[in-house]
Amino acid sequence: MSPDPKVASTRFNAREVEKIKQHFSVEFTQKLDSLSGDLNRAKAIYYLEEIYNKSGLLLSENIKNHIFQKVLAEFLGYGPIQPYLDDSSITEIMVNGPNAIYVERGGKLVKTNVTFEDNAHVMRVIEKITLPLGRRIDEDSPAVDTRLPDGSRVNAVIPPVAIDGPSITIRKFSKDKLKVDDIIEFGSINRTTADFLEACVVGRLNVVISGGTGSGKTTLLNILSSFIPADERIVTIEDSAELQLHQDHIVRLETKPPNIEGQGEVSIRKLVRNSLRMRPDRIVIGEVRGGEALDMLQAMNTGHDGSLTTLHANTPRDALSRLETMSLMSGLELPLRVIREQIASAVDVIVQQARLTDGSRKVTHITEVAGMEGDTIVMTDLFKFEQTDMEGEKILGELKSTGIRPMFSARLIAAGFELSPKMFGADMKSIMNARQRRSR
Repeated sequence: MSPDPKVASTRFNAREVEKIKQHFSVEFTQKLDSLSGDLNRAKAIYYLEEIYNKSGLLLSENIKNHIFQKVLAEFLGYGPIQPYLDDSSITEIMVNGPNAIYVERGGKLVKTNVTFEDNAHVMRVIEKITLPLGRRIDEDSPAVDTRLPDGSRVNAVIPPVAIDGPSITIRKFSKDKLKVDDIIEFGSINRTTADFLEACVVGRLNVVISGGTGSGKTTLLNILSSFIPADERIVTIEDSAELQLHQDHIVRLETKPPNIEGQGEVSIRKLVRNSLRMRPDRIVIGEVRGGEALDMLQAMNTGHDGSLTTLHANTPRDALSRLETMSLMSGLELPLRVIREQIASAVDVIVQQARLTDGSRKVTHITEVAGMEGDTIVMTDLFKFEQTDMEGEKILGELKSTGIRPMFSARLIAAGFELSPKMFGADMKSIMNARQRRSR
């Protein structure tokens, strides 16, 4: 497009505005080709002002700013989805194709009126995300997990796997590190159970956070890890580095996909094994998904107590079943009873996280793994979420004690935490009665 100054006007329809935006993009690209050095926002705006002044166009301030923002998002950000990345109220962005972009706000999914130009435009954004981190996505490797510079998790899938065109899913993370007071304020947990979980972490119990997709497992893992004493050495292991730990003494490990020849892959399992040679006080695994579960259990059972991890499961009992299944994926032909014994002796606490129907994320169970009875792993719910009412669409309720004091109380007391009977919502007589019922 070559604007004619003789027909300059402040009024343009949507199609004309899009043509002007494309003209600015072409001119801006040519400008960048003739320059050297890094591009920042101030430089970009200066160049756009130059292009505008030479165009002879008379644009209203709103249209001019709109076009500038579109071009800046394309060159400095990630195109049409950049405004949603900048919006702190949005927690997830889902691109199902060039004409279907959804966002999650307040736990609810909403379709936006924003679109990409075409599939090629979506691909350009995917490549802009993946290339700086050395991640590969093409027909031979059509899916990738990676991250944005702010730590947000990105999954991209392209044809032939994605039948209707390239797809992007971005799980955003808050730019500010959430603290335990924040999730108490959100109603995800209460002060009593937060204090109890702090005691579990400081007391070096092995904690597994279980939950469904989008339930807030990683956020809770970040917060629980903040309780780890600052003088301990932490090794984190993740597919895509997204944990935001607060301590200084941290070694962050991230998996590496195979190269184009299928060589050079570094899996979570390899990283778990390698971490044992790094003198860790704590091992924090972002998520266990496969055979590395057995390596993790063995590490927990051989002196690396106080470890933390997450996994996908809908209940604490399902979490144990998932651990069994993943341990069997290790390739070692161990009897199921042996695997269950490993789990029962390694895992101390399961924290169940859920996203409720109103979109809120809450801890619904804190469950003790109390050993074996025959071939069955014994579990005891210490705290359970009880729904009390509905306020419109909002679910009201509280995470309440079941009245049972955990068997690992002595370990927490040894770590300096006095767990009063009041914490568990029962007097000593009620606790003794509950213990007797449990032992039958």
